[in-house]
Amino acid sequence: MLAAAKVLKSYGIDGGVLLGLKNSIEEINLKEPVYIYFDGLPVPFFFESLSPKGAGKALAHLSGVDSLEDAEEIVGQTLWLEGADDSEEGDDFTGWEVFDGSRSIGVVDGIEPIPGNLCLLVEGRLIPLHEDFIVEADPEGRKLYLNLPEGLLDL
Repeated sequence: MLAAAKVLKSYGIDGGVLLGLKNSIEEINLKEPVYIYFDGLPVPFFFESLSPKGAGKALAHLSGVDSLEDAEEIVGQTLWLEGADDSEEGDDFTGWEVFDGSRSIGVVDGIEPIPGNLCLLVEGRLIPLHEDFIVEADPEGRKLYLNLPEGLLDL
């Protein structure tokens, strides 16, 4: 799976949501489902509408999300795409070296799509992959630089 967007907030009372897009809106195929993980399982949703709303954002209506309450339930969730991009090397950071500041933490063994909290599996430890923690990603060098909260790695 490839992360396509994050649900930033509800929008209106009819189930609309504001999305933070990972890539261009043109890269999203409206005829293909997007997935949201609930209880560790991907649940498909289809776009009923998708329109740009400023730089890197879009207003969306998803099938089955018909009220403010439904929209609030998915706020903070990542929308995942399935497809050919799944196999592109580096999309999921597997094999990348991870740093906290200048200190090497280890190499990413995989991704754990824990609902609401995507995590990197690095040498047996789960490290939250949150956009606020990412300082720099170097695809050529396959290095990911993070600024993790104090004490997170002390467990």
